[in-house]
Amino acid sequence: MRKTAIPAAAAGIALALGLTACGSGSASEGGDDKGTLVVGATAVPAGEVLSYIKDNLAEKNGLDLEIKEFTDYVLPNTALDEGTLDANLYQNKPFLDDFNESKGTDLVPVVQAYLPPMGVYSKKVKDVADLPDGATVGVPNDTTNEGRALKLLAAQGVIELKKDAGTDASPADIVSNPKKLVIKELEPAQLPRSLDDVGAAVINNNFAQDAGLSPTEDSIHLESAENNPYANILAVKKGDEDDPRVEKLVKLLKSSEVKKFIEDKYKGSVLPVTAG
Repeated sequence: MRKTAIPAAAAGIALALGLTACGSGSASEGGDDKGTLVVGATAVPAGEVLSYIKDNLAEKNGLDLEIKEFTDYVLPNTALDEGTLDANLYQNKPFLDDFNESKGTDLVPVVQAYLPPMGVYSKKVKDVADLPDGATVGVPNDTTNEGRALKLLAAQGVIELKKDAGTDASPADIVSNPKKLVIKELEPAQLPRSLDDVGAAVINNNFAQDAGLSPTEDSIHLESAENNPYANILAVKKGDEDDPRVEKLVKLLKSSEVKKFIEDKYKGSVLPVTAG
């Protein structure tokens, strides 16, 4: 039976475990140009990019920035919808669209910030084509990241999806699986820990880096940036797009300084997609 679009288990993660804060404030009210902008993010790369902005660019550009870090993909949007965040940075637009549809929220993208390419990782083989018959492949268990992972496997020719399979593709859309691969759906954060037990796993960039994996050095296949719809976006609640604090952060995310920071720090593991 098809799973729910957003993993239900993640919603039950206690805030004490699922959230750490860089600062102790809550989202400010009224979009005050001089108020603190509270932005939710996963630690890598979003938290690191925002920390660079906070430490090097925010003050001289009149932005008081507070960062709250999350360890899952549900709570940052829930907190944004509830108003305890002013914005968040961690997700792509297909994921945001799916979240809005499944949760009845009205969160909107403001700007693309960078692309964290998804990769296939393995401790057993050096090439996706070398996966043995019957191998288990771990994939994220939320709809859009699972669809993205399956498309990545299909691009490598080990499975074939229906021609009309979209961003929400599921194992039910696999029409050819000559190696009889077993697709194992796991919480995205669990995938790096599964590598000892599976033939390969398709892992989101931030969780790979959190686990000490280098996308450029450790993956056996890395997603291409060309025509890629999965760039991470700064998102806000609808109506807050013109908040002066958000506009300042957008300008900084698009700056040449942030572009250089991303290029220098990640060396191809994260790709800038905007520039001033």
